[in-house]
Amino acid sequence: MSLTQSLLLLAALVLASAFFSIAEIALAASRRLRLRQMADNGDTRAEAVMRIQEDPGHYFTVVQIGVNAVAVLGGIVGEGVLSPWLSSLLLCWLPAERAATGGFLLSFLIVTSLFILCADLIPKRVSMAVPEHLAVRVAAPMLFLTALLKPAVWAYARLTDVLMRLLRLPRAREERVTPDDILALTEAGAQSGALARREQQVIENVFELDSRTVPSAMTHRERIAYFLRDDPDPVIRARITEEPFSTYPVCDGDIDHVIGYVDAKDLFQRVLKNQPLSLVDENLVHKVLIVPDRLTLAEVLDQFRQVGEDFAVIVNEYSLVVGVVTLNDVMSTVMGDLVSPWYEEQIVRRDDHSWLIDGVTPIGDVKRVLGLEALLDEDEYDTLAGFLMVMLRRVPRRTDSVVWGGYRFEVMDVDSYRIDQVMATRVAPEGKD
Repeated sequence: MSLTQSLLLLAALVLASAFFSIAEIALAASRRLRLRQMADNGDTRAEAVMRIQEDPGHYFTVVQIGVNAVAVLGGIVGEGVLSPWLSSLLLCWLPAERAATGGFLLSFLIVTSLFILCADLIPKRVSMAVPEHLAVRVAAPMLFLTALLKPAVWAYARLTDVLMRLLRLPRAREERVTPDDILALTEAGAQSGALARREQQVIENVFELDSRTVPSAMTHRERIAYFLRDDPDPVIRARITEEPFSTYPVCDGDIDHVIGYVDAKDLFQRVLKNQPLSLVDENLVHKVLIVPDRLTLAEVLDQFRQVGEDFAVIVNEYSLVVGVVTLNDVMSTVMGDLVSPWYEEQIVRRDDHSWLIDGVTPIGDVKRVLGLEALLDEDEYDTLAGFLMVMLRRVPRRTDSVVWGGYRFEVMDVDSYRIDQVMATRVAPEGKD
């Protein structure tokens, strides 16, 4: 065999090894969701790849037979082609024995480097970048090789199955998609620019509905605008003017005895018809949905769907009213800063190192804005005020402060034991506790 023919054979072996490397990594890295999308768009090859993924044993057996056979042949051909030529070249400077040894070592290094770079590293990196596109291209040739080498594939596959059963190794890949998988994909999409950061945040907020409790989105007790059942017409009109809302709880004596709610549009219709406003009218007061304060936002949404309401009163374990929540409150939690500009911001950035935060701000929002991974005993509270109470082990007073996660949380204003404003100031390099 001439030198040219030997070099062409070596190049063909490198290409064959590259093909098997691509076939191996492309199948392993292909995402089933992406393949399903390709199949739905009419690419029948994607269906074949998914079927191979369901039982990839024979496929990988062919890959390993090819990789090892090509590697052995490549070593033989490379040593036979390059070693004599390099040995003769080294004879100009070295004795015959050392030149032969040096030619062998150099040929081994060159062939090995050639296979590592061109048949392993480069093909595998490309396969990791676009696995689905390559997997559908190599599927047909690999299926042909599987049929051609069926006896050898069957023998190796049976031996592999026996060994895996003896070693109790997993034999199938789990295809279950978890919320963490989806969030990881959206984060990767946001980092690459394929998904806007705000869109990624909305998706993350949707999954948080199952973990965030209703107090993180409700209007707290002291901010509730409500009517008493025996409020006269002038009082009702004045309350609507001073505190315009779409829905008002109706109470009997005090806020802890809610008997229903009244819709502002019903009141406006009576005003337009010059009818007196009286909450004694049972047709005006609707039955109110009462939910416990331990429900998650997802559970509240389910309650809204079941009863066909978009307003609920929140009570604690002592049957005391702690707040109210509306469908709009839950949607505002999901949409974050995409909601309309009239939405009151609870976290205001003063400069690069400090934020002014409302005490009732959900602790999840505080962590997100400040970039905190975790806080102490998070399951014991829902708001920033709760965090400060847990840290101080008492009701905070003005000027009290807590340092955590590289931030100092200082109480700026307290109103009747309620923490109104907290100043969060970075006191350590970002990301350092």
